[in-house]
Amino acid sequence: MTFDQVFNRIIKFMKIKPSGNYRLMVGTDSQVHSKTTVFITGIVIQHTGKGAWACIRKVVVQRKMLHLHERISLETTLTEEVVSMFTEEKKNRMIDIVLPYLYQGATFSFEGHIDIGSGQRNKTREFVNEMVARLEVIGVEPKIKPDAFVASSYANRYTKKAGKYTPT
Repeated sequence: MTFDQVFNRIIKFMKIKPSGNYRLMVGTDSQVHSKTTVFITGIVIQHTGKGAWACIRKVVVQRKMLHLHERISLETTLTEEVVSMFTEEKKNRMIDIVLPYLYQGATFSFEGHIDIGSGQRNKTREFVNEMVARLEVIGVEPKIKPDAFVASSYANRYTKKAGKYTPT
């Protein structure tokens, strides 16, 4: 799908029940394989308590990326790329869907999910401040583990199946 097709699906999904609570979430995960590193970015529009629509974007780097900071940084960059496709005009179109229903409880939020955690046992904890700041600067609400499920669960599922997909 092109990005315009993805965006139109999101709009169509939101228009089904414009008075709902919507969360647009983008997050990336990676997996090192024998000769490549696969990055999957998940794009999810969730109607809280009522379902979701989701898709993925795949990027394959033709080498094993073994340095954790490099991989986490590229995951964040790929999330930033997709987030930047949601221009102000596109975000306003989504907000305009729920706007007439704000007094009935309708909401819209935009989140960037980062596959890192701040726990003592988490190897990525030293990168939390850097990656969170990067997403804050571009105007999305950063989420880290355990709240970053688009990256740590949804996208993660597809990085494991990389051998079943043709590299792009």
